[in-house]
Amino acid sequence: MKTVPLRFARLRPHAPSWLLRGVVAALATVMSGITFEAQQRKWIFQAGLRPEVASEQQTTDLSDHWIDYQSQETGTPVRLHCQWFAQPRVDAPVLLYLHGARWDLRGSTQRMQQLHQLGFAVLGIDYRGFGQSTPALPSERMACEDALAAWRWLAQQHPQAQRYVYGHSLGAAIAVHLVTEIDDAAGLIVEGAFTSIPDLFETMRWGWLPLTSLITQRFDAAERVPRVRVPLLVVHGSEDELIRPALGRALFERATAPKRFLLVEGGSHHDTHVVGLAQYREALRELFGLVV
Repeated sequence: MKTVPLRFARLRPHAPSWLLRGVVAALATVMSGITFEAQQRKWIFQAGLRPEVASEQQTTDLSDHWIDYQSQETGTPVRLHCQWFAQPRVDAPVLLYLHGARWDLRGSTQRMQQLHQLGFAVLGIDYRGFGQSTPALPSERMACEDALAAWRWLAQQHPQAQRYVYGHSLGAAIAVHLVTEIDDAAGLIVEGAFTSIPDLFETMRWGWLPLTSLITQRFDAAERVPRVRVPLLVVHGSEDELIRPALGRALFERATAPKRFLLVEGGSHHDTHVVGLAQYREALRELFGLVV
């Protein structure tokens, strides 16, 4: 089936500053002849930056883990740093948490704790280039490979558990990719998601610039989501000014699996999990049959 290109109104006042700075760098890169491939990886991932106030909350349920594997993408050994939020129930559902751009796992502690409070045992990972994981300039293929390695680790450690995949923002595209590559997921949850990087760029102040054809780090979740065969929950905050709800809705419309779109009134890109906690519980029960 032919995919119809998506077009969205440009959002001049609210384009993410990190991505706009990246566009400037990308233009300078094209003009100077430096590899555009490397530059776009830098401005899409923004790896290594920290939140201004990183959550240092620790709980007795939290422990550090490491996943070691050999990368087929780079031919080198990889070590991924992970945080595991255990549940006292041995039959608790297990969730792989895939974070977005800029911040490492320390910027996701609150969101992972919220999912833990909903009844999941949660494994959060840092992709290569983030936090304490193997230093590298991240790429789409590398991050997706890291997610697959973490999923295989979960399957080995918890073979009898119902296992879910969760992705926030850029991690949502990685989550969609992962679920189309595996056959043992119980469900998929994405929050603050988008259809593709080119579509996201076109909603921004400088989206009129003819750069989309040059983008190789496409994160084309819209192309992959029709291949998702497990129940899909798409969550978006109505006040998300970084990734507008229209992009999340467009991704939802492309999906063919059992699905639900949850628009959380008043939720932003960063607090929808808090503002919409009660709605989250209801959606998990109705779509996945989880009593949380």
